[in-house]
Amino acid sequence: MLLDIETAPFLSYIWSLWKELGNTSMMVKEWYVLCWSAKWLGEKKMFTGRVVGDNDKSCLLKLRKLLDQCDIVLAQNGDEFDIKKIYTRFIFHSIPPPSPFRTIDTLKIARKKFSFTSNRLDDLGKFLGLGKKMNTGGFQLWRDVISGSRKALDKMIRYCKNDVILLEKIYLKMRPYIDYHPHLGILGSKNSCHNCGSVNVHFRGFGVNNRGRYRKYQCQKCGTWGISKL
Repeated sequence: MLLDIETAPFLSYIWSLWKELGNTSMMVKEWYVLCWSAKWLGEKKMFTGRVVGDNDKSCLLKLRKLLDQCDIVLAQNGDEFDIKKIYTRFIFHSIPPPSPFRTIDTLKIARKKFSFTSNRLDDLGKFLGLGKKMNTGGFQLWRDVISGSRKALDKMIRYCKNDVILLEKIYLKMRPYIDYHPHLGILGSKNSCHNCGSVNVHFRGFGVNNRGRYRKYQCQKCGTWGISKL
């Protein structure tokens, strides 16, 4: 499942731009989830959730039901942002965790495997010729959503949906290069692609490691190179 969330900023009183930023006693209101969008890889249907007033519990309960069905959750900076933010609001509302799932973080992949000038989702989309993020008009959209504008929230959900669509394109472009991808081959036959599960693989030569000799293959669907036991 591909996932993206948008959150509200926290509100705080400050005397100085620098001295009081870490003073939680001056905080007026905590951050919360404004909306989320998700879709299953390769499918068109989009799932969404939105905050009701400033209470994100119902929208998070809906997301938990979806996460409970997941084997893998894919997000840009998902390990450090989306998943942690979701779990923080889950525990705040006493929502139990969903069943365990693996994660794929496209930001981590970009940093580990490539040397892009920028690893931001928008810049990756533009560089790879896959599209770009929707223009929100800046922070004013967040201000309007927090103030209760339904029109602004509708726009933010469209923005969130577009991020998920762009994320899917970027992931599929990167997938052949991911050498630590969750093993999707176990869902298919013995000789299927590690990264996408396709059985359309061509064996090309042999290799040797400390465990012995193996066959090398390249997937004809996604381009991934992998190995298979003899």
